[in-house]
Amino acid sequence: MSAFLDSLSQYPRWFVIACATLAAAVAIWLLAKLLKFALWLILIVVVVGGAALVLWKMFH
Repeated sequence: MSAFLDSLSQYPRWFVIACATLAAAVAIWLLAKLLKFALWLILIVVVVGGAALVLWKMFH
């Protein structure tokens, strides 16, 4: 870890902060996309499962 931080000391501090901010923003954006996908998937599973259960109870 120390070698990593030493290699960053060669760059201007503002550049390191800007890159870290950009990387954090991209990580948050990706996490939000994954969360949105997961919520849609859960919603579809609930609706299909509920419809299947209703049909099962109607005919049995």
